Amino acid sequence: MLCGIDEAGRGPIAGDLVVAGCMFNSGIPTDGLNDSKKISEKKRYKLFEAILPNTLNHIVVISSKEIDEEGISKCMNKALNEIKSKLDASEYLFDGNTTFGVEGLVTMVKADGKVPEVSAASILAKVTHDRNIIKDSLLYPQYGFEKHKGYGTALHIDMIKKHGYCDIHRRSYRVKALQNI
Repeated sequence: MLCGIDEAGRGPIAGDLVVAGCMFNSGIPTDGLNDSKKISEKKRYKLFEAILPNTLNHIVVISSKEIDEEGISKCMNKALNEIKSKLDASEYLFDGNTTFGVEGLVTMVKADGKVPEVSAASILAKVTHDRNIIKDSLLYPQYGFEKHKGYGTALHIDMIKKHGYCDIHRRSYRVKALQNI
C-alpha cells in the first residue's frame, strides 16, 4: 500500500510546519484531488472533511519555535520519520526532490498533482496549516496572517517592520528586507 506524503508551511516566515502522510484504506473518490494549491479554498476544506475519516493518515505539526531551535531540515527529517513509524506502507512517496536523509523514502517532483495519495496528503497538510495560522491571526490580528498565511508578502514584511516579531515568527529565517529588525 502506498503512503503519500506532503508538507505545507516550509517556506513561510511565520507559523507551523505541517507534514501529512495519507494511505487509502477504502474506495475514497479521487475526483477533485490535486495539488492543494491548485484547488479553491472551499473545495480544499470539503475534500479535507472527506479525506480525514476515510483514510489512514498521520499529521505532524512542528512549531516555529522548534524550527528555529532545530532547523527546517532536521524538523522535516523528524516529521517524515514519525509518519513512517505511524503508517505501515509498502512504499512512501514524498512530494519534492529530497528525502531529508530519511531511508526508504521515494521522491517525485509535483507528485501532489499526479498521485492521489500525495494529493490527499497535500490537502491534509495545507488545511491543517491554514487553520492553525488563522487561529494565530486571532491572537496577533495586526499581522494579517489570515491573508498571507505567514508567507513573506509585502504586507507581512510591512507589519513586521511596524510591530516587530511575534511568538510565531521564525527568527532563524533571514529576510533581506528585515535585516535591521
